[in-house]
Amino acid sequence: MTEKIVSMIALLSAAWLTMLSTDAIAEEPGETVFKKNCAICHTVDAGKNKIGPSLAGVVGRKAGSVPGFAYSAANKKSGDTWDAQTLDTYLTDPRKFMPGTKMVFAGLKNPEDRKALIEYLMKQH
Repeated sequence: MTEKIVSMIALLSAAWLTMLSTDAIAEEPGETVFKKNCAICHTVDAGKNKIGPSLAGVVGRKAGSVPGFAYSAANKKSGDTWDAQTLDTYLTDPRKFMPGTKMVFAGLKNPEDRKALIEYLMKQH
């Protein structure tokens, strides 16, 4: 009986390790888009700014309002609040949406990427 239990545990452990070493625990599409396009300048950790401000809690937040980040005058004075539609328009072409922004990112042209990214950002608090 003990040999069977040990064998079963070994088999289950091997299966678990195999799943962990593959994409069984895959990240969601929006996280992939974030890591590929945004993470060089932004983080989703609250209170941690990089070259760009933290994007934790960005959905529903007023533009230019993260404490301790030096925004452009265009961003601070925009009066925008980041909701799904505003983010979608901004992420398509940031400089067209907000002339004078310091963000040099050219934008996400793929609507599915923008949607996935926005859905991911909605979950970041």
